[in-house]
Amino acid sequence: MKKTKSRTYSGAMTRREFVGRALAAGIISGAPAFLRGQNLNNKLNIAFIACGGRGNASLGELTIVPGRSPGEGRRRAGEEAGGPHPDENVTVLCDVNDVALDSASQRYPKAKTFADLRRVFDRPNEFDAVVVSTAEHTHAFATYLALTHCKHVYCEKPLAYNIWETRLIRETAAKYPKLSTQMGNQGHAMAARRMIREILNTGVIGPVHEVHVWADRAWGLQDAASAEKFDKPHGFYNGIQIVERFKEEMAIPANMHWDLWLGPAPERPFHATYFPGPRWYRWWDFGNGTMSDLGSHDNDVPFTVLDLWRPNGKGGRVLAPLSVEAVSPNVPVPHKELAPATMMATYQFAAVGGQPALKLVWHQGDSKPPGWAPAWGGRSCLFIGKKGMLLGNGKLLPEEKFQDFQKPPESLPRSPGHWVEWVNYAKGNGPVPGSNFQYSGWTTESNHLGNVAYRTGKKIEWDYQKLRASNAPEAAPFIKRPAYRKGWDDILKA
Repeated sequence: MKKTKSRTYSGAMTRREFVGRALAAGIISGAPAFLRGQNLNNKLNIAFIACGGRGNASLGELTIVPGRSPGEGRRRAGEEAGGPHPDENVTVLCDVNDVALDSASQRYPKAKTFADLRRVFDRPNEFDAVVVSTAEHTHAFATYLALTHCKHVYCEKPLAYNIWETRLIRETAAKYPKLSTQMGNQGHAMAARRMIREILNTGVIGPVHEVHVWADRAWGLQDAASAEKFDKPHGFYNGIQIVERFKEEMAIPANMHWDLWLGPAPERPFHATYFPGPRWYRWWDFGNGTMSDLGSHDNDVPFTVLDLWRPNGKGGRVLAPLSVEAVSPNVPVPHKELAPATMMATYQFAAVGGQPALKLVWHQGDSKPPGWAPAWGGRSCLFIGKKGMLLGNGKLLPEEKFQDFQKPPESLPRSPGHWVEWVNYAKGNGPVPGSNFQYSGWTTESNHLGNVAYRTGKKIEWDYQKLRASNAPEAAPFIKRPAYRKGWDDILKA
């Protein structure tokens, strides 16, 4: 694909430009030979690695089960639902929880079943594609094995557990441009993303120099009063707030393959405070708190609609901040094991063409942008330009100034649906999925950097080429896991 020219916000972006920027990778190529030229009536054979939670939702989005409504997953309000609804074959089911595996197996009795994701790839000819919905700390392992076995991959957000793993996945996927890849930040396919871009294209608020993104989910370490108010279902065990590991050891449930669930993470005894999700989100060994969870969805808005890509000097483009700083008023000193509930991360992006230097501020938990009002919502974003502001719902501020503004007509391509994009490209039809790994790899790195800055305790200067904080060598163990457990330490290869 030809390199697009820099432009100002006053001009309208063409359909081709938007697709090029949103897809980021610039890879429009054919599907693998065994599928190229087939029509949408041919079915993919899919291996589902994890069958409960998000895995169960994806099963509902990618198949039609007798007695269930098509798309009976957890589609977000307003998400595109273009047809026809996918109805693919389920040939493999894998889960460390026997209850989830048995439930899925009853609906798909012909599928082979596994508890260990590594064993799924012992017989790779039995599937064309893989859907990864495991806990965050094993995303990269299932995804990497799928890519290196030449399988299309749909991986839930975040793409990987840390920055090093994310870079490995993106670079590995780049070696297989004919594979269909998609990260599960489903909102990327929503019409709202296009609508925001269309409003910005009018120049009504001028070039955007600052963005605030906020999510009021307060899961993680915080003061007791806040935990009681915002995190009672997950932040307590037997009435005791979770502020550190519980010393007691619990018996592993009979239906649970605990060692396989731990995967590459350091060994520890089972405890009910770790499983199931969203309990594991808060533990650094397994996840990265709210930032990697909701940040994958909500920071995607500015990453999608603003022109933040800059040349890498080698003919390609990168989406990487220059610096990141993060603080938590509730947990000013980072906890060794638990992510904070409330945090504010400030990113600085370079000016590129018509896009001024940008300050992007992420707020989670109790943190809110300056001037926030309840009418703005508990989870949204605010674009700030020289002439005014734009909320994520399309409302211009101050309202009295823009009361005569008419929203522009639709001019950018709408998505047929997040899962439909992935299926279509796997079958050789349609463009590269919008949240393909060449796009979502960069955005996942940026999100993880917020936590890296917080855990480092300083404003970090980011050297994306060398994958390091140039002013903070102490950030290294947060960028790449220092060690993987035996049995998992020889899978990911740079």
